[in-house]
Amino acid sequence: MIADGDRRTIARPTTPARQEQTYPVVFAGVVLLALMLRFWRLGQWNFQATEMFTLKDSLTLKATNPRPLGYVLNHYLVGPFLPLDEFGLRLLPAIFGVLAVVTLYLVGRRLIGARAALCGAFILAVNPLQVMYSQLARYWSLVFLLSTIYPFALYLGIRERDRRWFAIGFVTALLAALAHPVSVLLLGGVTLFFAADLRREDFTRLWSQKAVRWSMALVAVLAALLLVRFVPVLHGWISMHDENPGYGQFLRPRMPAPGMKQLIYLSIFVESLTIPVVLSAIAGIFWLWQGRDRTLARFLICLLAFHVGFLTLLSFRTSVSQYYLLPATPVFYLAAGVFLDQLIRVEWALRPRWLVPATVALMIVAAGLPTILSDMRDGRRYDFRGAAHWIAPKVGPDDIVFSDQPMVMAYYLPQHPVRHLLQDLTLLEAAMGELQQGGRGGALWIVAPAASHAYRPTMKQGGMINWIYDHCELRNNIGVGRVDFRQQYLHIFQCSSTGAPAPAS
Repeated sequence: MIADGDRRTIARPTTPARQEQTYPVVFAGVVLLALMLRFWRLGQWNFQATEMFTLKDSLTLKATNPRPLGYVLNHYLVGPFLPLDEFGLRLLPAIFGVLAVVTLYLVGRRLIGARAALCGAFILAVNPLQVMYSQLARYWSLVFLLSTIYPFALYLGIRERDRRWFAIGFVTALLAALAHPVSVLLLGGVTLFFAADLRREDFTRLWSQKAVRWSMALVAVLAALLLVRFVPVLHGWISMHDENPGYGQFLRPRMPAPGMKQLIYLSIFVESLTIPVVLSAIAGIFWLWQGRDRTLARFLICLLAFHVGFLTLLSFRTSVSQYYLLPATPVFYLAAGVFLDQLIRVEWALRPRWLVPATVALMIVAAGLPTILSDMRDGRRYDFRGAAHWIAPKVGPDDIVFSDQPMVMAYYLPQHPVRHLLQDLTLLEAAMGELQQGGRGGALWIVAPAASHAYRPTMKQGGMINWIYDHCELRNNIGVGRVDFRQQYLHIFQCSSTGAPAPAS
């Protein structure tokens, strides 16, 4: 901790007044860009797997739900005015996504200066990962928004003894915990930072202050509430996946060996942020460490190390979603903003001076541009609505339909039951036996994603694709071509119960 005698305000570099006058105009442009990207065709994309849980939990609230905040907001703020359909359920996530850009700038301006914060907000606005979360009818953009506030508000409140920042951090930490339990892991990073930064004489001096004792009491109460609430949630998550390996709405590839699994987990995280953003963030933290604000650099490292490290270690024991890494990502945008700001400060021999920082900024944008353009074409979703509309007039009353996202398929095909497609051939063989025993000539339909690469849903495991080739015919291929590697095509197979190839349409 910083002693009273040499305690300094966090370094916020000054900039010429003329430049500062342009910041509001540039910031307004960044917010407008974020708004356009996040609301583009927002209600036109069909639901995908996990959005169906949002629909169900927003219509019927449950006090036992471990992440109720997003559902409560949908139920009371959106439900009375708009139907909870594809647009209604995505309205708040898109708004939260835009507010996150504003919030990152406001918080960053206090931490790293106005220009660096503006650079970070721009990187956030155009990052394909954050655009995708903002167009997803889930709670993740809300989690990101609150995670952009509370750890940094606690940092400012404790370091500068500012009660307003501490109160903001405390309240938003509670809200973040209600948005999703994984948000509380950032508190581990905050605790790690201050525990490592606190000397014995500092502790004695601080403990003599009444305000500090009250703050620590509040933190202890918050920690106790979080432990009581979320330790059983974590235990239930592990138990559920132990009892139902491969549980979920998606076909899953076979998990690689320990070690390789964690390496893939982290590499997918880096790819989703884009490599230029990650490298720029590392450079930005290094620059902070070299002298601009080493204390802030240590804090950012603690947030990242605890959150990402905890989840990576947990992945040795159970399934851990990529989504759970999201609360740590504000660190990357802030640090990348510092990097761009430092490039602007350097006196380059090249002229004009802005050429190098502008080139790096364009490289950051270009890395995510193929995904942004592709997502604007198909929303990064399999077109189960199109598949249901195509199959509806062809499916008979005795037919059986399988899909790897059965809740979505059933939503768009309400007139016919849909079974869950798993990597288990006995389910398909049993269904074929049902059709043969019925003797009515019913067909088996399979709606599943086409394989695109090794870590996407696939039907190759367990010989499923061979079984399909032996018994079924490909009737349709539904999807829109993308310019990145995340192809989202759906195959529709029809399998005759007589064993003969299905008739061509």
